[in-house]
Amino acid sequence: MNLTAENHRIALRDGNQIPLLGLGTYGDPRKTPKGIALDCVKQAIDVGYRHFDGALVYFNEHEVGQAIREKIADGTVRREDIFYCGKLWNTFHPPKLVRPTLEKTLKALKLDYVDLYIIELPMAFKPGNDFYPKDQDGKYIYHHTDLCATWEALEACVDAGLVKSLGVSNFNRRQLELILNKPGLKHKPVSNQVECHPYFTQPKLLEYCRQNDIVIVGYCPLGSSRDASWYVQRCFIASTNMNMSGEKAGCHRSLVLFSTDHASFVSCIFRNRVNLKCPPMLEDELLVSIGKKYNKSSAQVALRFNVQRGVVVIPKSFNPQRIKHNFQIFDFSLTEEEMKAIEGLNKNIRFVELLMWSDHPEYPFHDEY
Repeated sequence: MNLTAENHRIALRDGNQIPLLGLGTYGDPRKTPKGIALDCVKQAIDVGYRHFDGALVYFNEHEVGQAIREKIADGTVRREDIFYCGKLWNTFHPPKLVRPTLEKTLKALKLDYVDLYIIELPMAFKPGNDFYPKDQDGKYIYHHTDLCATWEALEACVDAGLVKSLGVSNFNRRQLELILNKPGLKHKPVSNQVECHPYFTQPKLLEYCRQNDIVIVGYCPLGSSRDASWYVQRCFIASTNMNMSGEKAGCHRSLVLFSTDHASFVSCIFRNRVNLKCPPMLEDELLVSIGKKYNKSSAQVALRFNVQRGVVVIPKSFNPQRIKHNFQIFDFSLTEEEMKAIEGLNKNIRFVELLMWSDHPEYPFHDEY
């Protein structure tokens, strides 16, 4: 596979193409200054990024869209050069909510279409403006939705020209087969966005997806942070009843973020969100040693490993130096022996377990893959 900074796209099953390296645009809305996503996406486009991974629940699609439009206006890129992925959140699985939710993303971006739209999780929550609905006892309120019916609503969005390709995220094999075996399927999923990195290489799911012409898009390609700030946003949103416009209704931020009375609660959420048993991946001796051979970092080696085996990676960063650093993976390649050695690092341990939703009937990680 001849990959260059200028051309590192691979074909999707529907004829469209996706760049193997993208920029994740998630940022903690409590800590990320206004305008950061705007500036960083513009900088990323100047560096060479053409793939951007976003979501309605990141609350920054308006900035991402503005950055894209400004770089189109100044002649740096054309719209067709950009690949944008949006996501359908858990509270919008009912078919009647699918198109209006996608249209909210398009309105925020001020774009006519998105290149890829994916079901973010196979687990439906109670429909409504509260992204993380809970009952009076603090228990998440789940909702049953037929994933096939949700998919049909997404297919209608393709037919309406609002999105070019459809995919899923965090789906296991059984859940993928629900879609693939749906009677009357018009548009097959082109991608499955899942955690994927040298410590969690997903060999069985990767092989299954390859057999079905489904591209794996790897989130957390550099592992996951141990920094407490990494999980604050989830605790914050889950406890502030954020509505669709990002406004806060009845927000008592201090209850979660600053009250010592809630320290055990926050600690519990962190444990359920991030697997602390797994050691920091970027300190791995093999990744470090291979990096020294090529004058690269362990992060660049980890990213190169996945793209070289056809796995799309979407490292997230709002740090200008890291954005540039992560893109510098097209001027070296790993040998077959090095690829096999890195594959051997697989521990089959997830950094992101989402255990707070493990009692959901469609929790995807109980299955082997």
